[in-house]
Amino acid sequence: MKFSIGYRTIKTALGTTLSIFLAQTIGLTNFASAGILTILCIKPTKVKSVKASTDRVLACLIAMFFSTLFFEGITYHPLTIGLMLLFFIPTAVFFKVQEGIVSSSVIIFHIYNARNVTFDLLLNEIGIVLIGVGMALVMNLYMPSAEKKLLEYQDELEQNFSKIMLEIVHYLRTNDNRWDGRELTTTASLIDEAKALAFRDVENHFRRNENLYYHYFKMREKQFEIIERILVLIAALPITVVQGKMIADFLEELSGYICPGEVPQNFLEKLLDMREQFQKMELPKTREEFEVRATLLQITKEIEQYLMLKNFFKSLKREKKKYRKGSVELN
Repeated sequence: MKFSIGYRTIKTALGTTLSIFLAQTIGLTNFASAGILTILCIKPTKVKSVKASTDRVLACLIAMFFSTLFFEGITYHPLTIGLMLLFFIPTAVFFKVQEGIVSSSVIIFHIYNARNVTFDLLLNEIGIVLIGVGMALVMNLYMPSAEKKLLEYQDELEQNFSKIMLEIVHYLRTNDNRWDGRELTTTASLIDEAKALAFRDVENHFRRNENLYYHYFKMREKQFEIIERILVLIAALPITVVQGKMIADFLEELSGYICPGEVPQNFLEKLLDMREQFQKMELPKTREEFEVRATLLQITKEIEQYLMLKNFFKSLKREKKKYRKGSVELN
């Protein structure tokens, strides 16, 4: 059985220890509660950690207000806790800090057990909250880079795209349908995993609302949908014709430029030239040939969409580079 300890587990253990030690060292009562808050606030990404921390601080402040109002205004009794929760929980939901309801209950019970609200007690609870939440934020300053894994996803996707495209080429030339299509399943899974990781990477960079990796994998997702439509179209081709072999030659050349770098601009021009050649060719002589050539024309339209998606991504990369350069100059 494989056993491993992740970086988040290590951060949680270290952060909890330090928050309890700090709260105890400065003389806070109920100091162990600082560790509970640290555990609750350490999240998979920086953005989620900040959101969880903010929610819990606000929820705890609201809980302190209601605890003082109800316990001191009515009485210290279990029924009072229930009555207070009827008001506290909707208030937390109204301010959209419901994630902090559970952690703020710790503060409520501290005040209930104290049986007397004083300035020192409230200061003590604020100290517990700030230490617990603050330590979680400090621990989450470090997030391992996802760059290496994202590059691995990118490389594997490009290999799969190239294999799939070459299988399409082979079918257009030979009508041989013995391909098992396993790259299709793995590609779909890779895209989903890569997008999820790229989105987490976005949430770990406060100054970067957009992420080129995420846009890249979104582009690949849309291109993959186009490839799937092309596969459906070629599966309906009963015969091979010269136009199909011309498309095969085009796709074979295109398969060598799957990488995210520059694709020659003349690919779109080549595609349009090929369509013009189709129009100048002799008209189909049979219904079957007519249907095949109509399907092949539809395939060229799908290829055009494929290329336009790549061009859009290239223009997005250029805009990002300009923005980054402009930021450096402004700073």
